[in-house]
Amino acid sequence: MKTIIKKTSVDNIDMDTINQAGEIIRQGGLVAFPTETVYGLGADALNEEAAAKIYAAKGRPSDNPLIAHIADLEMLKPLVEEIPPVAEKLMDAFWPGPMTLIFNLVPKGTTGGLDTVAVRYPNHPIAQALIKAAGVSIAAPSANLSGKPSPTLGEHVIDDMDGRIDMIIDGGMVGMGLESTIIDVTVNPPMILRPGFITYEMVKEIVPDATEDRTIFTKPTKEFKPKAPGMKYRHYAPSADYTIYKGDEVKVAEKIIELANEKADEGKITGIITADQHLHMYQGRLNKSIKVVSLGDLEKPETVANHLFKALRDFDKVDTEFIFGEAFSEKNVGQAIMNRLTKAAGYNIIDV
Repeated sequence: MKTIIKKTSVDNIDMDTINQAGEIIRQGGLVAFPTETVYGLGADALNEEAAAKIYAAKGRPSDNPLIAHIADLEMLKPLVEEIPPVAEKLMDAFWPGPMTLIFNLVPKGTTGGLDTVAVRYPNHPIAQALIKAAGVSIAAPSANLSGKPSPTLGEHVIDDMDGRIDMIIDGGMVGMGLESTIIDVTVNPPMILRPGFITYEMVKEIVPDATEDRTIFTKPTKEFKPKAPGMKYRHYAPSADYTIYKGDEVKVAEKIIELANEKADEGKITGIITADQHLHMYQGRLNKSIKVVSLGDLEKPETVANHLFKALRDFDKVDTEFIFGEAFSEKNVGQAIMNRLTKAAGYNIIDV
């Protein structure tokens, strides 16, 4: 398959590109496009054959649900059985934006065989324009090969999807870099299934009795049936053997320096993940071949979130074999950051 690749920007959207992409969606094809969270791989949410193409393109397990994206609240009605009052409160507070809600059913093809459906109303001009041009809700998981780090740049999508889908809309760097917060409103009280930029604390301001699913940081069993994307399978993973170390920051740095030098001395391509405030602890103490990457400023966790997936992909580009990473605070957005890093490391976390 030859993939059409078009560039556009939020400041000057090329409507010819958008209309062409909308037609591809209507005809049952696949289009990758930017959202405010990560790039999505889109198909007609009510077309089961089109949804099946998403699973094939990504190599995604068929029990891993998709998220239907809408461009106005009228598009929600054909997708869901009912809109409970608690959902209306959350929608009023956070839509359009990086929040996905789990409702009771409509189409089987996008739900991974569940009796529920996940829906999001993105706050991104290109995403909204595409959904409106298509005239249908768009099922759109992240536009990466299943299990790999999510794409935050158009080039990431091209790396994974060129030749596998019909079209890629390259809209540059996304704004957030972490997938949406997912909240199940079919249960009482509502439950957060995946953390994101809309934090647990923010949700509790609207729904004080909201809870969190135990699998956010706990490795699920083989029998576990995921209600939302990213709950069951190893996600966001680099090719390298990646281990996270937590505890006293000085002891963590000492352990990482020791282990990284051992691997580099063996001739292994080795990397380290840290933060701006800790870079000084590694200076002058490492084998010169070791690549040290800061995800950002600990005082500004949104910078860490924004660079997370790009850093993992950059390690892949140089065939990194071992990554030693620091743990980050789990407060507010930090919870979403550690959720992604934990899954990327295959739950391989060591307390020093």
